[in-house]
Amino acid sequence: MKVAQAAYDTAVSGLRAADAAVAVAEASLQRIRTLIDESTLVSPIRGRVIYRLAEPGEVLGAGGKVVTVLDLADVYMTIFLPTEQAGRVAYGAEARMVLDAFPGLVIPATISFASPEAQFTPKEVETRTEREKLMFRFKVKIDQKLLEEHLEQVKTGIPGVSYIRLADGGEWPAYLAVKLPPP
Repeated sequence: MKVAQAAYDTAVSGLRAADAAVAVAEASLQRIRTLIDESTLVSPIRGRVIYRLAEPGEVLGAGGKVVTVLDLADVYMTIFLPTEQAGRVAYGAEARMVLDAFPGLVIPATISFASPEAQFTPKEVETRTEREKLMFRFKVKIDQKLLEEHLEQVKTGIPGVSYIRLADGGEWPAYLAVKLPPP
């Protein structure tokens, strides 16, 4: 009986030691997971990396920039309108975009921003009006749901033309009827 009791006590001690080893292993695993989580960069927005500003292994100070991310929820075209037309554009007004790269597509959009201050026309914008006339900047934004459907085709910097409905009523001309690629 004494031998059996000693064997039992040894087994209990071994079980406690095994439980302690498991607890140590779980704590080590949690520490490693925490290190990985703290070492992983996560973007606060859903987007696409456009530029990598730091190389892997590079040490950065607090607030250092690592990548430039395109916010896929905020894709728009900047346009400029002369004062005469700018005053007739309402927030949320319907618009159409035609990109130079895809002249057969017509993308529906809306006005999401109008500059409160007039400015001179930037040199890269070509208009028929004289450059000295003041122009107002507008953002023509693509609907978020439409962006989600065509996420793989979304790119920035592609030039194009935007058309804005200045007055209510009437239909868009046939050449500006919405024509989208399949999702």
